[in-house]
Amino acid sequence: MIPKALNYKMPPEWAKHARTFIEWPVKAALCWPENYDEVCRGFAEIARAIVEFEPVTMLVNPDAVENAVKLCGPKVEILILEHNDSWMRDNGPTFLTNGTGEIAGVNWKFNAWGEKYSPWELDDLVAGKLLKQLEIPCFDAPLVLEGGSIHVDGEGTLLTTEECLLNKNRNPQLPGAEIEELVKQYLNVEKIIWLRRGLIGDETDGHIDNAACFAKPGCVILQTCFDPNDPNYEITQENLKLLQNATDAKGRKLEIIQIQQPPAKFYQGSRLTLSYLNFYFVNGGIILPVFGGECTETDRLAEQTLQKTFPDRKVVKIDGMSIIKEGGNVHCITQQMPAGIPGKL
Repeated sequence: MIPKALNYKMPPEWAKHARTFIEWPVKAALCWPENYDEVCRGFAEIARAIVEFEPVTMLVNPDAVENAVKLCGPKVEILILEHNDSWMRDNGPTFLTNGTGEIAGVNWKFNAWGEKYSPWELDDLVAGKLLKQLEIPCFDAPLVLEGGSIHVDGEGTLLTTEECLLNKNRNPQLPGAEIEELVKQYLNVEKIIWLRRGLIGDETDGHIDNAACFAKPGCVILQTCFDPNDPNYEITQENLKLLQNATDAKGRKLEIIQIQQPPAKFYQGSRLTLSYLNFYFVNGGIILPVFGGECTETDRLAEQTLQKTFPDRKVVKIDGMSIIKEGGNVHCITQQMPAGIPGKL
């Protein structure tokens, strides 16, 4: 069965959560293993921030339980479930709900962002194993897809990039039209708004969760570069024009809120993909990565913009530098489960 046929759909991230799932870092998977302790402290900081708003379950390999418990504290639930890497947004399940409050999940195929990082076999099993443990129905999708490559508005519209979702390192056997149709069927959306590219240096091949996201139906937040000498200038200006000319599934023109990108930062010769759009909605709040130093002014502007956009939510800032060297941030390491009860297939 297909989710759309059973009236299951992906709810927007701002819908009420039952809990958040995170995967604890794996030293062997890090780009810079020497930063392992710093990365673990960063994950723990994020988990402790989220658990003040909603329950958090940390998926932990058996040999890391003691460290995770020590750093996360007693409020964070520990679940032993083996994994290769720690980007729950991308290899975890995409949760769905139906009109009667029942929950199911999509188990996408996972190939480590186009077979970039081996091994990934355990990561490909995480979604199915977690849904089974939770006794939540599972839809096995015939498509490689990462959760960081999609955003939905809850009213039939999905936002993504061609650079990622149509990349030949994901589903080379499928034409673009078939990929689009599968996404529509498994997430129960009516319209996909395609941006061409994500931010420069993003090793996920342009995940949308660094570039743009829905704030509410009919409204998109876009990270924008205003420096013509920066390679993100052309990308973000093109994304702005595409959004200005787009309509959503309800036929509405989009309101666009722009957040200024932070100044470029580099690590070991590579540009870090700094994005305020990698924030995460929690119940009653927003967890926002900030970058400090030369980014202090844009950090302040991003917080100000999000607080104005979401006046009823508490914006909590965390140190985004602690994990960005590994390629992602708050949104990348989290996966929300919406409130509800296990459904039926």
